[in-house]
Amino acid sequence: MDASFPADVALIVVDVQPDFMPGGPLACHLGDAIVPGIDALLRARRYRHVVATQDWHPRGHVSFAANHAGRAPFTPIELHGHPQTLWPVHCVAGSEGAALHPAIDWTPLDLIVRKGTDPAVDSYSAFRENHGPGGARPSTGLAGWLRERGVDEVHVCGLARDVCVLWTAQDARALGFRAHLLWDLTRPVTPASDAATRAALAAQGIAIA
Repeated sequence: MDASFPADVALIVVDVQPDFMPGGPLACHLGDAIVPGIDALLRARRYRHVVATQDWHPRGHVSFAANHAGRAPFTPIELHGHPQTLWPVHCVAGSEGAALHPAIDWTPLDLIVRKGTDPAVDSYSAFRENHGPGGARPSTGLAGWLRERGVDEVHVCGLARDVCVLWTAQDARALGFRAHLLWDLTRPVTPASDAATRAALAAQGIAIA
């Protein structure tokens, strides 16, 4: 193994799935451009611990605009007392669009975290679901899994930079991990969000690598 990073550093690859690629129902801006770089990074075996997340929704998921009569995708609503964006139907559990991207060699993976499985709660972060009933944010168990392996620093890449990648990095920092966002190995839903994303990362002391 190339020990480029010590054992207390883990890589989290967020939602690199076909449905988020150009041509998919929830395409990120130039989302396919990060696939070769992530594949090369995993093949280099630079991390002792590698985690991937998958959006893994039931078809009746509350975040799908199709499940709200008269509502269009990208419409904001209130859900469990918090803002919620309604999305096109995407990453339905078991579908080809929900698979980990087939052009990446996922052999180094230690763990896959499937999120958004609760039909009533959306899930952006690798660490915690979005706000549920009563305002709670249920844990995915990832923080405990990392701590059991002595990890105290995470590097985050994937899709989308302004949603799931950002929330993952923010939660990592809030839960006591050092966090770095691998900017060139992320892409946003829209590049118009990049300035706000940089500001949010800076506000929490999350490094851009």
